[in-house]
Parts: sequence; structure tokens; C-alpha cells
Amino acid sequence: MADAGHGVAIKGVIFDFDGTLSNSGDWFLTVVNDLARRFRFREVDDDEIEMLRHRPSREVIAYLGIPRWKLPLISRHVRRLVSRNVDQIPLFPGTADLLAGVGALGFRMGLVTSNAANNARAILGPDNTARIDAWAAGSSLFGKAPKFRRVLKQMGLRPEDAISIGDETRDVDAAREVGMRTGAVLWGYASEDALAATRPDVLFRTPDDILRYLAARR
Repeated sequence: MADAGHGVAIKGVIFDFDGTLSNSGDWFLTVVNDLARRFRFREVDDDEIEMLRHRPSREVIAYLGIPRWKLPLISRHVRRLVSRNVDQIPLFPGTADLLAGVGALGFRMGLVTSNAANNARAILGPDNTARIDAWAAGSSLFGKAPKFRRVLKQMGLRPEDAISIGDETRDVDAAREVGMRTGAVLWGYASEDALAATRPDVLFRTPDDILRYLAARR
């Protein structure tokens, strides 16, 4: 766990969902080439998967040949597929303890996702869902930054009062655009070197790293 350091105490934590709390990666790989054929972008070979993990999100989209205007269409279709397959998408080990621990430390929690809120709630389950104070879900042509602003407003926090925790380079970029602290987990989609290249404030190797980091910055 490495931290660039900030002087302002943290009051809120905004989590990404897929790849951060939800282990949706294996399931997504079972449908990605069906999506490629349906939406006419490049199919992914098994030997390309690791290579793509080492590239920033924008480069992956360009490599697959997906035009920007298709992204909401693809996201909408994926949300429908997820709604029919929630039983195949588990939470990462330790997620329930992580959310309980963050709440016990006194932090407010938000969740930002391009998935549907109903899908996220179904995968989280009622106990974990009840811990989330603010939500911004669904695809957006404008990316995650407006969603971060919406969740911050719901929680009554300034950007400098909160940290974003995600698993992709675009999560770091969006949080930085808003003026939040940026945390990146190393158990999701993007590789460590791809995430480190975006210079997040902190990299987390385990859920316990998150709890230790937050406990020291209340």
C-alpha cells in the first residue's frame, strides 16, 4: 500500500462496483465475444486478455475498435445480461467485511457504477446494500466524473473530503477530474503497472489495506 498523502481528513468513500466490489470479470469474459459480434467490434483471443489488462481503458476501447457512440448501447445490453445472470457474479472475498468495517469507522459510503442499480443491489445483497448512503448508476456519455459529483452532493461532501476506490484507469482519471483523492485496488481488471502509471494517491492490495488506510485518516 503506497500513499501520496493529503492533509484533509477523509469523511466519505465512493466505491466503483464491477471489478472493485463485484467479481464480474470472469463472467464478462464469457460474453465479450458475443458482444463483439453483436456490436461489430474486435473479438478478444485468450492470449490478448493479459495484454489488455496492461493498457489504459481508453486504449482498450480503441484497440477493440469501439466508437464512443456505441458505448451506451453496449452498456445497456450488458446490464440486461447481468440482470439475468446475477447468480453467476459473486462479490470478491472480504467485501462484506470491508463495507461493514468502513461503516464501523464512521465513513459515509457512495457507489458509482455503469451497471444498473438493481443489478448492483441484487449482487450486493440486502445487508451490504443498506450500508450504501448514495448511488449513481447506469451508463453515461459523460463518464464517471458527473456521477462522482452527484454522489458527493447526495452525501453533502466536498471533493477533498472523499476518496474514490476503483479498479480501472478511468476511475482514477474521473476522480482526479473532480478533485477527489484516488485509490486503486489491485484485484480487479487493470494490471498494477497500468494503474500505477496513472499515479493514484494510493494502491490497495487487499481489503484490509483499505481499512488500515481509512482508520489512519479519519
